[in-house]
This record gives sequence, structure tokens and C-alpha cells, in this order.
Amino acid sequence: MKGLNVITIGLCLLMGMNSCKQQATQQPTASTYPLITLAPEDRTLTVSYTSVIEGKQDVEIRPQVSGFVTDVLVKEGAKVRKGEPLFIIDTIPYAATYRQAKAAVATAEAQMATARLTLEGDEELYKEKVISDFQLQTTRNNYNTAVAALAQAKAQEASAANNLSFARVTSPVNGVAGMTSVRVGALVSASMAEPLINVTDNSQMYVYFSLPEKEVLGLTRQYGSIDKTIAAYPAVSLTLNDGSLYEHEGRIDVISRIVDKATGTVSLRAVFDNPDGRLMSGGSANINIPYTRTGVLVIPQEATFEIQDKIFTYRVIDGKAASTQIKVFKINNGKEYIVEEGLNEGDVIVARGAGLLREGTPVAAATANDGATKQGE
Repeated sequence: MKGLNVITIGLCLLMGMNSCKQQATQQPTASTYPLITLAPEDRTLTVSYTSVIEGKQDVEIRPQVSGFVTDVLVKEGAKVRKGEPLFIIDTIPYAATYRQAKAAVATAEAQMATARLTLEGDEELYKEKVISDFQLQTTRNNYNTAVAALAQAKAQEASAANNLSFARVTSPVNGVAGMTSVRVGALVSASMAEPLINVTDNSQMYVYFSLPEKEVLGLTRQYGSIDKTIAAYPAVSLTLNDGSLYEHEGRIDVISRIVDKATGTVSLRAVFDNPDGRLMSGGSANINIPYTRTGVLVIPQEATFEIQDKIFTYRVIDGKAASTQIKVFKINNGKEYIVEEGLNEGDVIVARGAGLLREGTPVAAATANDGATKQGE
């Protein structure tokens, strides 16, 4: 009896082992991965573009008359006001010419007055039939000549007055003076190659940058027109060359309607207030443009893999990994993708290690107690 019991027990153990092997073959162990259940979220992405900074007005101050500089009134790097004198060019010859022009006007006025009296007298004589038509017409012609001579004299006086005023070189705008190599005694002229000095109005600064034509076309299609695109653009920021973020935000106020044929880009301009003068004309920086998307599906980039420039992720369907092609928003933060096509709210995806998976691989949550978690938990 005892031997029979031992045999019976052995058969049971053997049958149990075979049953376990069959179950193992039929139900392979699922691999554990962190899973995410997709839910809509809001994201603000920022893209940066190289830009050039210029003053609101960057004016080259050039002489309009020739002569020796008798005084330099501007201080390099100082703030100047509109109409403030910067240089004085020798005024003596221009003042003399102006006085001569004024005297010529006085002479012409006297000659015209005499011609008028003569005309008035001849008109009375003509009424009395004392003089002929020819003599009266000659007197009228003399009067018209005197009127023209006065007009010419006044024009020369105005020109002389302008030249005298041009000898006093003033700033046409409010701004900051640049550097100058002009000193007292220098001979200057309107034809000189270099300006006397530059004056920059830097109360506001213009920041110029370019976007690809396709991107501008996409924005205008989204908003309806260039003007509506400008109005819809959010505030932009500026990262300076030292890596610091400029403390004032700017706004885009111009989008060019011309595509650069060489680069295929469209120029844009943003305006930044510059109350402390921190931004300098001629500098460069990176302009940062935010793009806010609301109610979108966001997945980690490590939840994706690429094949021939196409992006895929693994959805979990009936406990198994199913590869799914997706389309993502062209801008990303380097860590996440905004999914535009291919996934839906409530889908469960493998959050990490997608490159190690194969189609149909059984997938379970990373721990026994963790199911698929909500995005962002």
C-alpha cells in the first residue's frame, strides 16, 4: 500500500508540472512599463530666433554747408534733444552772404516801388491819350521785371538764411550721441564720406528677425490676414548675448509682405521699450516667441520612436503594445510632443522605453499596485 501511495503522489506531481508548463506557454509573462492615460492639457512652448537690434531712429548727422568747425558742443555718449546744437561751422562768410541778400531784397523792393509809380502815371496819361499803347505796355513790362527781380532776391535771401542756419548743426531727433572724430578746426563739407556723428533715438528699440515663409503662411491662414496675425501675436521676450533675459516684454508690430528670394524667409519686427538704455543699437539677441496650445494631448518624447522620419508610439490595447503613427506640433520643448493626430483622449500609451518594445508585446504597469496613471500625475 505504501508503494502505491508513493507512485500516486509522483504521478500527481508530474501532472502538475506539465500543467504549469502548458500555462506558461499559453500565457507569457507581460513586460512592465510605465503607462500613461492621455488627458487634455495646456502647454506654452517657446521658440527662439536670432535677431538684430536697432534704435527707433538711427540718424547720421551730416553738414549741409562747407567750412571750418569753430565749436564742438556735443558730448559723446550724452543724451541730446531735438534742435540742440552739436557743431558750429564758421558763420562769418554765411552771415556776410545773408546780409548781402537782404540788401539785394531792399534794392529790388525800391525798384519795384518805382516801377509801380511809373506804371500808375503812364496809365493816367494813356487815359488822356498822351502816350501810345506801346509806351504803356513797355512800362508794364518794366514793372513785371521789377516784381520778378524782387522774387529772385527774396529766394536768394532765403537760401542765404538757410546756409547761415546750416552752419549751426543741430540734432533732428531726441536720442543719444555716438562717437565723433571731428574736432575744432576740421574742414567739413556736404560731400564728406563720414557723418559728423550719429544720434540714436533708443527710447524704443526695433528688433528684426525672420520666419520661414511656410510658417508665416500658416499663421495668416490660421488668423485670416497679416494684420490679424499681428494683433493675435502674444508678447515676446528677448534673451541678450550675455544669456540674461531682458526685463521688458515686446510686441510684434510689423510683418513684411515680401519673401526674401535668397533665404525664403519673411522679415518681422518687434518693438521693445528701453527706458534704462540697456539695449544698444547694432547689437544682437535671441527673440523668444511663445505658442500657447490649450486642450491638447501631450506625450513624453521618450514614449516615441522614429522610422524614416515618421514618429510612432505604442498604445496598450487588450494588454498588448500596438504601434501607432502620430503627427506632432512642429515646435517642442525637447522633452515632450504635442500630438495633433493619431491619439485620442483616454488612450493608454507606454510612457518610456518604446524603442525596446515590439509589436504585440504583452505590457503591464510598472508595479503591481500601479495601473495606468493620468498624464501629469
